[in-house]
Amino acid sequence: MAYAARVAAPATERVEPSSLVWATDFDVLPSDHVIERRGGYLVVRSPSNPGHYWGNMLLFDDPPTAEDAARWERLFEAEFAAEPRVRHRTFGWDRVDGALGCAREEFVSRGYDLEETIGLVAAADHLRPHRRENREVRVRALDPAAGADGDLWDAVIELQVAGREEGHDEARYRTFRRARQGDLRGLFRAGRGGWYVALSPDGGEVLASCGIVVTCARGRFQAVDTAAAHRRRGICSRLLVEAARHSAERCGTARFVIVADAHYHALGLYESLGFQPREHVHGVCLWPRLGNSS
Repeated sequence: MAYAARVAAPATERVEPSSLVWATDFDVLPSDHVIERRGGYLVVRSPSNPGHYWGNMLLFDDPPTAEDAARWERLFEAEFAAEPRVRHRTFGWDRVDGALGCAREEFVSRGYDLEETIGLVAAADHLRPHRRENREVRVRALDPAAGADGDLWDAVIELQVAGREEGHDEARYRTFRRARQGDLRGLFRAGRGGWYVALSPDGGEVLASCGIVVTCARGRFQAVDTAAAHRRRGICSRLLVEAARHSAERCGTARFVIVADAHYHALGLYESLGFQPREHVHGVCLWPRLGNSS
């Protein structure tokens, strides 16, 4: 199994989600993460990174019904009572058909963000270059070893910080991204994928980056980012295909999963490269906003 799971339920109950989106979400968590089964939901913990909203959460079997918000919040508080650094509330449900249930009435009305995502899948041999891909940039994998490629790893962090969602404190978000980078580099050092950058022709600037975490021959793309000044120039399409090729050759990755916001402009780009939409998934998250110290 792709993760260490302490099952607090009969062994016949499943621990891995049915959804490929959720299963690969958990694939990319740090090696110390734990998934436990309860009655009707999974508890997901990342002890080394309590500030990871989607790495410390409850995943329910079914979408919320009327009056579930208060009940789910009580369950979350009980599960994470021993970890005061978990200051958010995150819930998902293991459905791939876009079922919302009462999510808007129960959670959006309480200030939660509703995340609506599309999971796309491509077999390694179905990926194809975009006809307008950028041939000038240089694509390479970063060395995950401690101290290696330090300037480039730092540049990846700054690219992610620059593209953060509105409302995220810059310093706090940078700290979170550094923690996530450390988690992922640990996986890469164990042979579970790699991080890739598209560099300017002179090699001096990171224009785009992404990661691929590989688990049992399935690869999950992570944090696909392109610098704002260099978007719509065929850089991202070149990076994605080159990264997938390298991952297939080096790690034996047979299929790739990429997840994007349901309204994200790049969905069409992903499909043009050979990805096909497979799942429509929802979750909700309440997280500390700027100026809110709670």
